Amino acid sequence: MNIETLDLAVFVVYVVALIGIAWWVSREKSGHEKNTNDYFLAGNSLPWWAIGASLIAANISAEQIIGMSGSGYQVGLAIASYEWMAAITLILVGKYFLPIFLKNKIYTMPQFLEQRYDHRVRIVMAVFWLGVYVFVNLTAVLWLGALAINTIVGVDLIYGMAFLGVFSLAYSLYGGLKAVAMTDIIQVVLLVLGGLFLSYTALNLISDNGGVVQGFLTLSAELPEKFDMILAKENEHYMDLPGISVLIGGLWIMNLSYWGFNQYIIQRTLAAKSVTEAQKGIVFAAFLKLLMPLIVVLPGIAAVLLVPDLGKPDQAYPSLMNLMPVGIKGLIFAALVAAIVSSLASMTNSVSTIFTMDIYASKQPDKSQQHYVRVGRLISLAALIVAMLAAKPLLGQFDQAFQYIQEFTGFFTPGIVVLFALGMFWSKTTATGGLVAAVGSAVLSLAFKLLWPELPFMDRVGLVFLLCVLAAVVVSLLGQGATKEQAVKLDEVDFATTGGFNLASLAVVLVLIAFYTAWW
Repeated sequence: MNIETLDLAVFVVYVVALIGIAWWVSREKSGHEKNTNDYFLAGNSLPWWAIGASLIAANISAEQIIGMSGSGYQVGLAIASYEWMAAITLILVGKYFLPIFLKNKIYTMPQFLEQRYDHRVRIVMAVFWLGVYVFVNLTAVLWLGALAINTIVGVDLIYGMAFLGVFSLAYSLYGGLKAVAMTDIIQVVLLVLGGLFLSYTALNLISDNGGVVQGFLTLSAELPEKFDMILAKENEHYMDLPGISVLIGGLWIMNLSYWGFNQYIIQRTLAAKSVTEAQKGIVFAAFLKLLMPLIVVLPGIAAVLLVPDLGKPDQAYPSLMNLMPVGIKGLIFAALVAAIVSSLASMTNSVSTIFTMDIYASKQPDKSQQHYVRVGRLISLAALIVAMLAAKPLLGQFDQAFQYIQEFTGFFTPGIVVLFALGMFWSKTTATGGLVAAVGSAVLSLAFKLLWPELPFMDRVGLVFLLCVLAAVVVSLLGQGATKEQAVKLDEVDFATTGGFNLASLAVVLVLIAFYTAWW
């Protein structure tokens, strides 16, 4: 065991407190039973601060903390583009996508696709997302989380995954999205404070107790190659982050797909009290994203000096935690587990939402609201069990899980963005045109990977996106076009934003310009 009694005590207090708070916020008034709106959309009651915190908690998990720290160890600060570019993407989602989704009063992304296209598009995409969430996202979070627990505490990987699964179900299964979103406030505070302290301690160790500023100067002086945001072609990691394409290419497509059309992310904005409240939450999340590289990437770079002989890059973050003082280590361990279980809870809730509302309810339309809630709970449990069984076979052989996950999802994201973007903003897009883009994305991506292997995957995402747009436009024009009833009536959607939203958006852009100027 690599954890002291005090650390373990801190962690246990966190676990018990979180479960207790989750059950407290999930309680119902006497005589009222949870319906589908309560369970899957928190009764459309989420305030902006819960939405913003929950967006980050759902996003930052073992996949980011362990995986991105591993990429920081291997690649350097350039991997932070995934975080910083996401901040601008969030602003775009809040400005242009959320007003459309909230006006349509949807539960799920597939539901919107049926409203815009037809039932077959809804079913095809629902089945696709269920597969990705269970066999890619859930497996990654469980595996990397168990790997971290194994490194820190010495618990076997199987038991680590079982603990994470049971913990996430204990606080989310009863209350649904409301329990997840409201407790995410605690999770994010813990994540930010714990992550900042880890970075502070690491930099202080590098400077031999000379302070964090001196530690950062030493780190950047000894490892200048780790602080290039835009990688040159001769860099060994150029294939992962291909130079200027990071700013103008496929990363935009990946971010738009993740933040705009990903059920387990967008679901908390669908649960907002209003469009304005959701947009406030989006801005809050954008500012938190600016902080994330300091929490998840910088420790990975620092680990190059502090623990240079790691077996795998993904061991960087857990190995640094073993250098933390007693007591604080327990707090950071709790922060790491907080990030993992909040993402697990968000993903399982979204899996249950899609299965129940998009597939099961369409086959069993006459059941009670409480029946659908029970089905949702059973699906959450089943999804976790399947993901636990699949985690090791799928991810056990990878050294940098974050990059592998990005490349896999990059096979499908171009088609998803075309399907939604054209569906929202081009009234002539047909269901067949959208499906051609969605299916063509996977086919074209695989073809380019096999026939043009030297093409960086991020550039491939951008190229496939353009080809999918072309295919969707051609097929739609050859068809009959969308009916007036199916097309999104943009003139009926209010895209106006408040002065506060606009000012905050400008601040995010200026901060990012400063970052890229400093570390170009």
